[in-house]
Amino acid sequence: MRVINAEGAMLGVMPTGKAMEAAREAGQDLVEVAPNERPPVCKIMDFGKFKYSQKKRASKQKQHQVQVKEIRVRPKTGDHDIEVKVKRAREFLEHKDKVLVNVLFRGRELAHIDEGRKVMDEVLHALDDVAKVEKNPSMEGKRMTAIVAPRA
Repeated sequence: MRVINAEGAMLGVMPTGKAMEAAREAGQDLVEVAPNERPPVCKIMDFGKFKYSQKKRASKQKQHQVQVKEIRVRPKTGDHDIEVKVKRAREFLEHKDKVLVNVLFRGRELAHIDEGRKVMDEVLHALDDVAKVEKNPSMEGKRMTAIVAPRA
C-alpha cells in the first residue's frame, strides 16, 4: 500500500505490517483514505480527527440551500387570488426560501403604476409578520419587483 505521513509527505509503497509499525511509532493511526486506488492509499493520522472532519463535511452538504421562489400578480388580480399567492409565499418563507414578488403590467396598465403599487403593498403587508423586505419594490421594465426573506 502507498503510505503518506501526518505532514502529507509520501513515505512510499510498503507492506501493511510495515505501515502499521510506522503509524505505531508516530503514535497515530493508519487510515485508508483511497481504497479503490492501485495500490490503496493510507495516511498516518489521528482517526478521531479524521472521523470528525468527515462528519463535519457530511453535515455541510446536508445544509439547506436558499432558493429564490417567485410569485406573480397583476394589478387587476382579485383579493382571493392574492390571498392564495400570499399563502403560497408563506410556505416558501417557512422553508427558509426567499420570495421574489412580481407585479406584471401589460399594455395600458403601465399608465396606472399606482394600482400595481397598491397590490405590491398589500402582498408585502400580508407577509410582514413572517418576512422582512430585503429589496424594496422597484420598477424593472414592465414589472415591479421586491424580494422578501424569512425573519430569523
